[in-house]
Amino acid sequence: MANIKSQIKRNRQNEKRHQRNKAAKSEIKTRLKTAVTSTGSGAESAAEDLRTAVKRLDKGAARGIIHKNQAAKRKSRLMRRINALRSNG
Repeated sequence: MANIKSQIKRNRQNEKRHQRNKAAKSEIKTRLKTAVTSTGSGAESAAEDLRTAVKRLDKGAARGIIHKNQAAKRKSRLMRRINALRSNG
């Protein structure tokens, strides 16, 4: 445990940010899964789920939770999966 006051505060801030980022990353993963499963099952909300997933990826990149190139890669992979499901299903 740190003795220096500023380092104690820094540790508190880092922990708070870590929890916030972890929750945001988890939500991104959940939205991606929801978009894929709803498209696969042909649900009415599939387009909305896809839009939400892409929005969350963009927000995560804008806030620095994930790198912008990783967001672009994930969107690309998501769209490829969705298009494959639409053409096969």
